[in-house]
Amino acid sequence: MALHFTSEQCLDDVIEREFTLGEIPGILWTPGSAAASAPVPLILLGHPPLGLRKMHPRLATRARHAAADGFAAATIELPGSGDRPRLAATEQARADLRRVMEAGEPVSDEIIDALVLPLVDQAVPEWQAALDALLSLPEIGGPVGYSGGVISIGIRLAVVEPRIVAAGLFAGSFVPRATFEEARQVTIPLHVLLQWDDEGNDRQAALDLFDAFGSKEKSLHANMGGHTGVPQYAGDAAAQFFTRHLK
Repeated sequence: MALHFTSEQCLDDVIEREFTLGEIPGILWTPGSAAASAPVPLILLGHPPLGLRKMHPRLATRARHAAADGFAAATIELPGSGDRPRLAATEQARADLRRVMEAGEPVSDEIIDALVLPLVDQAVPEWQAALDALLSLPEIGGPVGYSGGVISIGIRLAVVEPRIVAAGLFAGSFVPRATFEEARQVTIPLHVLLQWDDEGNDRQAALDLFDAFGSKEKSLHANMGGHTGVPQYAGDAAAQFFTRHLK
């Protein structure tokens, strides 16, 4: 798939360019001085399936921090999100999830599988195609890190994409049982963030998933507070992790 830039603006010494990759929208942020210097490492910014427009403020903030550390950052719209066509199976799974949660019933493995696995199966090859296109740009070199988003997508990418050498993962989304098996195949360094009081997260499942990772270097950073209460210094620790592994 060919990458075409559709807009460009400068934000605080960061160049933000929107692009399309085939039919997939995306955004690339590069340090403002990148054009005059050597190619920079790249961090892929994962996000929940809420749409790039809604997520843009948070993604742009993360990208500015990455640029200050000398990294490019990029993201793409997830399947079924934003202006992309809806995925019928995923929409049904979301409706089923809302129904059982409103009824106070446990969320079954079948609902979690239907909600997450088709998204992973479609999104991961798209991230790999984006990586192909982004690494062909003269201002971007390697190595590559992956940060945040749907944890099952990050795990699959860590297993199948050798160009990704380190990952920062956010515990707090539903994880299919099959993903626990994939986690045992992950060997790259991991920095895992967990909000201890995350109302929508099964804390024990997050701890079990961390235990399953096969990486020799893996660290779990647990902070008090709910899903959106991540403290500022947690971002500093993640930045140090990527600087250590990508520089």
